[in-house]
Amino acid sequence: MDWVLAGAPQQRGPPLNWVVRSRQGIEGIVMTQLLKDLAFITAKTLEYYDEDAANFWEGTRDHDVKQNIEALLRHIRGAPPLHILDFGCGPGRDLAAFRSLGHEPIGLEGSSPLAAMAREHSGCEVWEQDFLSLKLPAGRFDGIFANASLFHVPCQELPRVLGELHATLKPDGVLFTSNPRGNNEEGWNRGRYGVYHDLESWRAFLERAAFAELEYYYRPRGLPIERQPWLASVWRRARASDETAAPAA
Repeated sequence: MDWVLAGAPQQRGPPLNWVVRSRQGIEGIVMTQLLKDLAFITAKTLEYYDEDAANFWEGTRDHDVKQNIEALLRHIRGAPPLHILDFGCGPGRDLAAFRSLGHEPIGLEGSSPLAAMAREHSGCEVWEQDFLSLKLPAGRFDGIFANASLFHVPCQELPRVLGELHATLKPDGVLFTSNPRGNNEEGWNRGRYGVYHDLESWRAFLERAAFAELEYYYRPRGLPIERQPWLASVWRRARASDETAAPAA
């Protein structure tokens, strides 16, 4: 099956449209195939970054994301130094920026070469983890900086991943996200798997995951919207439906 994205060449990828509705015992077969598909998505996307790590660093090291860093920090209520998770930290550009501001960032990266670069460039701790197999401590972080990373999570896995990010934030913690936007296309684009949400789709996912919207904007700033391919948004961790309020003192 081919996934076709608007404006992108056709590329071969696995189907991700298995529906588990049978009452005749095939659910296990379908789920096994689905897990294989997700493993393929992860492996091929990481392979892209592994093979292109040096070029990726050279091509992104001077990108100005100060607007995004400021958007996260201004909404965090805690006192510095803040504990920040750089989710999909790549080669460490933003880890170094947070550290230079006096905070205590930790990176999370699935690509081994990029994780190694991040440690070298930032001097920070970097956890090497697959986005679809996270192992995150509960209530650890004041903020999460997910810059150009969550769009790699397939739609069907996004609620679970957002729930895991929600759980690793402190109460009232803040999540920043920035993703290439689109018309909700999902599939392969030049060797990487991605989902290209519009604002309403992204908002619905975050709200269902118990995040409260703080702001959104398109990037780069100062350009007509048709030349702003990035959707940035900031969210506060709200209480999930299965959480109870702390008892009054």
